Amino acid sequence: MIASDVLTLPESLEPFREFFPDDVPPWEWIPQIEQALGSVKWLLMQGHSAIPAGVHIKGKVYIHPTVKLPPMAVIEGPTWIGTGTEIRPNAYIRGKVIIGANCVIGNACELKNCLVLDGAQIPHFNYVGDSILGQKAHLGAGVILANLRLDQANVPVRLPSGSVDSGLRKFGAIFGDHAEAGCNAVIQPGTVLGRKSVVMPCMPYGGVLPEAKIVYAKSEVRIIDRRF
Repeated sequence: MIASDVLTLPESLEPFREFFPDDVPPWEWIPQIEQALGSVKWLLMQGHSAIPAGVHIKGKVYIHPTVKLPPMAVIEGPTWIGTGTEIRPNAYIRGKVIIGANCVIGNACELKNCLVLDGAQIPHFNYVGDSILGQKAHLGAGVILANLRLDQANVPVRLPSGSVDSGLRKFGAIFGDHAEAGCNAVIQPGTVLGRKSVVMPCMPYGGVLPEAKIVYAKSEVRIIDRRF
């Protein structure tokens, strides 16, 4: 598996292209996020000039002038936020984050060490750490991208050809372009979703989901008499 199998780096992130080559496994992009941000000439960037009083910024942060900012949020650097993106109230961006154009970072969402490509939506109560979201990827409310195994060992990627060591102790998920997860799904470390694939709501999922596939859990619902 290589990055171009699941992701297309948009023109809006062209300044970072050298750090995210198409011909490497997509999880190799994750440690490159910090390197890409290290290449930014921060002093030359003309960022947002109207930061609301309740938006707390720490460190090296670039916010494009067209970004819609909320009354309150925390944004720590290094972070780069592209054109037309909307940051909603109580978002917490913890640093090592690159966000492309026209994305949504929503209420009470937490992001760290992640790459968010154009049009991706992270709208409600989500955690995204050590992960990549492809163009127009979407997380339903409450979706969590778990990024650390309970034993804290390196995270494997379970490819159809066999398990591969990612070399990463912290690795959440890679959502291909247009991939989605329904409300309250828990995505396990090292998960890769192919383009246009879907994890249905309220289920845990880990592994590699091929392009344009839907995974769901069939459960039994029973109604019984209540005894007093």
